[in-house]
Amino acid sequence: MKSAVILLPGLNRDRDMIAALTKIGGKAPVTVWQTDTEIPDVDLIVIPGGFSYGDYLRCGAIAARMPVMRAVAEKAAQGVTVMGVCNGFQILLEAGLLPGALMRNASLKFVCREVKLEIANAETRFTDRYAQGQVIRCPIAHHDGNYFADEATLARIEGEGQVAFRYAEGTNPNGSLNDIAGIVNAEGNVLGMMPHPENLIEDAHGGTDGRALFEAALGRAA
Repeated sequence: MKSAVILLPGLNRDRDMIAALTKIGGKAPVTVWQTDTEIPDVDLIVIPGGFSYGDYLRCGAIAARMPVMRAVAEKAAQGVTVMGVCNGFQILLEAGLLPGALMRNASLKFVCREVKLEIANAETRFTDRYAQGQVIRCPIAHHDGNYFADEATLARIEGEGQVAFRYAEGTNPNGSLNDIAGIVNAEGNVLGMMPHPENLIEDAHGGTDGRALFEAALGRAA
């Protein structure tokens, strides 16, 4: 299968994401720059984490308005699988590809540690290699990961099974409503999540809990 990684100034997890996709998918992804107006024919598009444009204005706000994001939106509308991790999640929200917003952590501090995630919906194209309710380990590193949505939006995404991951066992690091750590769009082909599954895919990382997510996304696209 073919995958692509979006590159933007200030992202610093692109190499980690490229390594994960290469190791699990068996083929290096193509890289697409911020000013590109077209994305090659791929099955999976990933926006990695970091601090695009220094997090000026709002995290992801400038990146969401780059030409490449119009191309990402077009691919998403065609049903292509799209995943945004950490800053990538923030960018997808700012681009209107996912509902809600990510605010400053409730502690007002940057958090960098491991948390536990519960698989809230094991029937998405990103989570179907996990079991419903399974709890996995995953690293985080963010300052603005506090997920918020108005009551109507929150009720809708909860009711329609759009919550893919929740922080489990009291490990919510940022104050996110309903312990939300990751959501999918209504169509189910776009995922945004704050934790970094690409940093827990092999024994050298100290575990492989994040590997199944990539196997699911890549397998679905194969």
